[in-house]
Amino acid sequence: MNRLSRLALALLLAAAPVLVHAIDPLPFADAAQEQRFQQLTRQLRCLVCQNENLADSHAPLAQDLRQQVFEQMQAGKSDEEIKRWLTERYSDFVLYDPPLRGGTALLWFGPALVLAIGLFAVVAIVRRRSRALAAAPTRTTDGDDW
Repeated sequence: MNRLSRLALALLLAAAPVLVHAIDPLPFADAAQEQRFQQLTRQLRCLVCQNENLADSHAPLAQDLRQQVFEQMQAGKSDEEIKRWLTERYSDFVLYDPPLRGGTALLWFGPALVLAIGLFAVVAIVRRRSRALAAAPTRTTDGDDW
């Protein structure tokens, strides 16, 4: 076996886990249904992966949820009905764009609140240091520091 064949075999073996976890194809009725499925699963969060949507996740739970979404689409449910079913089971966490409610207000306004607190802290520190510098005695620079 020459060097190039060994390299090709090594690359194939390295890619095997990725190929094993490939997303199973679903029997869509037409291209429009497949596109609707892809759009819907991109709006849904994988419950076990960090920052990955349901369409791209390779987790077993994501595969099960994709199958559930597909079956509900086959049953004639709308996207909103499917999202409602998922949020009843997994809360608003399953949605990448959760609705603005009392329970999700911190998700929507939390980053702005943290930024405002940080800006307030920076302004307070700068003002305190400015007052401390203004109150400190000034040093003379006439050369007799020694």
